[in-house]
Parts: sequence; C-alpha cells; structure tokens
Amino acid sequence: MFDLELIDRVYECAFVPELWPAALHGLAGVAAARGGLLFAINTEVGILRSIASEGLREELAKYISDGWLPRDRRRERVIDSCHAGFLTELDVYSSEEMDADPVYRDFLIPAGLGWAAGTSILLPTGDALFVTVERDYARGPLETATIHRLDLLRPHLARSAMMSARLQMERARIVSATLAQIGLPALVFDERGRVIATNELMETLDNHVIWRSLGRVTIKDSRADALFQQAIASIDSRIASSVQSFAVRSTDAITAIVAHVVPIRGIARDIFVRCAGVLVLTPVNLPLAPSIELVQSLFDLSPAEARVARALTIGQSVEEIASAGAVSRNTVRTQVRAVLEKTGCHRQSDVIALLKGIAVRRN
Repeated sequence: MFDLELIDRVYECAFVPELWPAALHGLAGVAAARGGLLFAINTEVGILRSIASEGLREELAKYISDGWLPRDRRRERVIDSCHAGFLTELDVYSSEEMDADPVYRDFLIPAGLGWAAGTSILLPTGDALFVTVERDYARGPLETATIHRLDLLRPHLARSAMMSARLQMERARIVSATLAQIGLPALVFDERGRVIATNELMETLDNHVIWRSLGRVTIKDSRADALFQQAIASIDSRIASSVQSFAVRSTDAITAIVAHVVPIRGIARDIFVRCAGVLVLTPVNLPLAPSIELVQSLFDLSPAEARVARALTIGQSVEEIASAGAVSRNTVRTQVRAVLEKTGCHRQSDVIALLKGIAVRRN
C-alpha cells in the first residue's frame, strides 16, 4: 500500500513546483535509492530543466559541470522505447554496453551509483518529462516488485506534470488577456521565441508583426526585429546587454509604437512550460502612470516596490520617495533595484518608459 502522503505531495507539485525535490526524495524511498532526478526535455534543444532530490544535488551538479549530461544515453533509450512504465538499465543496455559506457565506468560507479530506473512522460507542450531514481551500486539492480510499485506511481506523476503544464499555459493566456483588457497588444514567448499565448490585439497588428511557422513571430521593422531577437537570445542573462525597450516603425508611417520585452523569472517560470518573456507593444504618447495595483500584478512586485515604480513614473526622485514613505534612501534604492530586476529593465528611465507605455486612459 502506497504512502498517501507521497501521492498527495506529487499532486501538490502541479501547483507548487518547488516541492518536486521532496517528491523525488519520496519516490526514491520507494526504490531504496539514494535519490531521484527529473529532467524536462525538448527534442529540438535537449534538456530544459533538471531537478534533484536532496541526496543527489551534488552528484547532479557534477554530472552537469563535468559534461556527462549530453553523453548519457539512458534518457534517449528509455524515451525511444515508448514504454509506459519504468525501465532499468538491464531493459535498455546489454551487460557489455554497460561495461563499456564511460558514464557508468567513469562517473556513476565511482560516485557509488550505477543502478537506476527511469520513465518518460509526454507533455501536452510536445516536450517530455524524464524521471529516474538512482540506487547505490552496492545494493544491486532494482527488483521486479520495486518496478511494479514505481509503475503504479507513474500515473500520478504524469497527471501532476500535465496539470502543471496546462496551468502554466493558462497563466500565459491570462497574462495576454489581461493586457488586452487595458488595450495592450501582447504575447508570451519561450526561450526560443515561440509564441505560447497571444491576444487578439496583437493578432491584428499586421502593420507591425509577421506570424511565422512553428509558432514564431517577427517584427516587420527590421531594426526593431533585430533588437527583439537579441532580447530573446539574452532573455536569461543577468548581465543583459540587449535592448529591452525599443521603437517600432509602422508600415503606415502613422502609428508610433514602442516594444517592451519583459523577462519572466524566478518562481514565475514553470518546470514544464518555458514562459521566458512577454512582448508588449504600446503607444508612445500615453501620459498617465498606471495604478499601483496594475503595476504590482503585471510584474510580480511587492506593494512597496509597485509604489516606488509608480512614483518614478510620475517624476519623483529617490529622495522624494523616501521622504513620502518615511523610509531611508537606501531602502528606496534597494526597492528600485528590485523593480529593475523584475521588469527586466537596466535603468530607471527604462522603467519610466515601460510604465508610461502601459498607462490606462479611463473613459
């Protein structure tokens, strides 16, 4: 009989991805293994995310840093098998292959590992989830009864992963729909620039964007598109060198538009759906500052950070903000840095331009 607490934890991961290490630890306990690993995989770009339970964090870090990740063929062999269950090495390797494989010989066995069971789960995004439990070599291969127990848990893993992916896709649609409600054309894209969600306002901007195959979009203004593609390429860079806000020339030479690329970072990133950023196209001549509530909801700011962001937009200095809030200037500077980080901007002037662009005119 399974530990119902473990099954509950697996389902909680759909809503709180930070719980996956604990769920993997529980899964490893079922197999008397040292720990568990989770990999989100895309057939085009390879490994997208990797998570380890506490017992394998050091091994996973070394596995990646020493270059074993692309050399390990266990994942692709399990995925290629199209088996709806867990498989061991003995199911996908011969003894001779295992003996000759440098991943086993030079990494796993020296680390005290060497026996495992893994399964692949296809996600609605077209990506795959690979889950494995890694057992110490001295304990021997995983038993048939243990594989059976893991197979009974696999449907729960699959449902949780699929629910998480669908929830994140729904969040992406909500972001674009919310921006549409305040009159802003917007789309959410992944690390490769593929569109995950968009709104009707963006879809009607034929003078500004071109919809390409494979879910991609480009900006008709070639200079602006070059900056957009550069922003996508460096979306995960903490020392960003690309432009995040830039003018877009319209083919009708009438409409003045500014593009803003806002990175999605931290806990807003899901394990299975790679929402990397938001492209927002805004008129340049809206004079008002958006409400504190709107700023906070769009960029995941704290109430204090949202107040600081809006105060900057209406022209207040750091000293004026500190005086009005009865806090120190250092506190305000810390909040300004947080605003820059969460909005993907690099200067206060970029924040001001971004927030003025999303200001709402109330009728």
